[in-house]
Formats: sequence, structure tokens, C-alpha cells
Amino acid sequence: MEAVAARDALKAFIEHLALNRHLSPHSVRAYTSDVEQYLEHTRVERGMKRAELTLAALDGESVRGFVIEMNRAQQARASVARKLSGVRAFLRYLVREGWLAHDPSGAAVAPKLDRKVPRHLSEADMTTLLETPDAATPLGRRDRAMLELFYASGLRLGELVGLDLEDVHLPARRVRVMGKGGKERLVPALAAVHQAVAQYIRLCPLHLEADKPVFRGARGGPLSPQIIQKEMVRLRSALGLPDSATPHALRHSFATHLLGSGGDLRSI
Repeated sequence: MEAVAARDALKAFIEHLALNRHLSPHSVRAYTSDVEQYLEHTRVERGMKRAELTLAALDGESVRGFVIEMNRAQQARASVARKLSGVRAFLRYLVREGWLAHDPSGAAVAPKLDRKVPRHLSEADMTTLLETPDAATPLGRRDRAMLELFYASGLRLGELVGLDLEDVHLPARRVRVMGKGGKERLVPALAAVHQAVAQYIRLCPLHLEADKPVFRGARGGPLSPQIIQKEMVRLRSALGLPDSATPHALRHSFATHLLGSGGDLRSI
């Protein structure tokens, strides 16, 4: 077991990630880079040549020393945490394969990350954004309906694109949302939301089916989160809005403005 070269173990780990975990090439490269940095640090600290580094050198001291060195180099805490996560995945793989008797990564503590509070749009920016889509065109009506839903319901991007026509209950003014973990919830559709969505559905030139997504592309195909994100980039650039004008920011703006208006969202 101790005679196994570290570089051979890394090669086996990379193949495992690509073939068994089905990770993207980008993710595989990130794991590879993180583990290579750890192995190189350990090699230098032990005064070994690359070919001499075996799994026997991968102990708690090597992991702890790697983290200390990253902190000394003033690497961002998020980077340190990510690299330590990659090293832990590698070491746990070695334990599962029987190449290490135990996981030594517990000797190192991941840095605490700053929890960033999502930025929100100002009320003026939000008003400008909502009034931008041209309600005289099908795509404009669609975009207005989506923006209103985003803002006044706090939906996630994935939840929005996953809404089927049968999930939108206009008479009852509510939207049925399937959230994380398959949990279903009902979201009230306020007056402005009801009006925008009803107009979009009534005048939509596409054939909308009950069990199919209510929001479609120009040619009738499904919308992806990436398409909506790109549209948000285009809108904020055209309107001169800050970079914080993202789909996620609309959810945060909803909560912030709701509190600021004493609970009456549309009085803003």
C-alpha cells in the first residue's frame, strides 16, 4: 500500500471522476489542479523528488501544512475551502479504494466563509426594469409577465422556467410551484402579476398546452435559465442598470421592498 506512487493514485482518481462521477471537463481540471498543488506542497516539504512521493506521505500533517501555506500566501478563504474540499475528495477516494487506512483530512479545518447578502435593486431601478418590455409584442408580454412573477412572488429561476400552464390558476390568482426536494407550494399572484400573466396567455400566438411550460421561446421551444440570464444582461446593459440586476437579485428585491413597504408590495 505504501509503495503506491502519489501521481499514479491521482491519475486513478481523475479517471474515476471522469468515468464514474460524470463530471464536466472543467470540474475534473479543477479537482486535478487542487490535488496537484497539495501533492507538490507535500513533496517540497518532505524534500522528495516527484517520483519518490508515495501515499505514505499523505498524512494529517501534510494536509494541515497545505492549508497553513495557502493562508500564509493570503489566498481567498473561498479558494482555500475549495482546494481543501478537492483534497478531501481525493483522500476519501483513496480510503474507499483501500490505498489509505484512514482519511487524514480531518486534521485540517476549512476556513469560515463570509456569507454574502445578495444585493437588491433600488425601487427606481425595479420600476424601470418592469416597464421596459414592450407589451405590444408577444415577447414583450412574455418578458413582462416573467419579470412581474420574479419580482412579486420570489420564485427561483428554475421554478419559473419549470412552470406549466396548468400551474397558473388565474381565477384563484395563485401559482403552483414545485420547489426544491419536490415540495409543492402555492404562491399568490398579486394584481399586477395576474394582469401581466393573463395578458400574455390570452394573446400568446403559440399553442400553450396544459402540461407544458407556459413561458416559451420565440419559436415555441422551452426557455432555459441561461436564456433568461442572458436577457437580463442585455436589459441591464441597455438600461444602464447595475451588475446586481440579476434574476436572483429580483428575488431579494422582492423581500426587501416588501418589508420596506410594510407588507404592501404594490404600493411601492
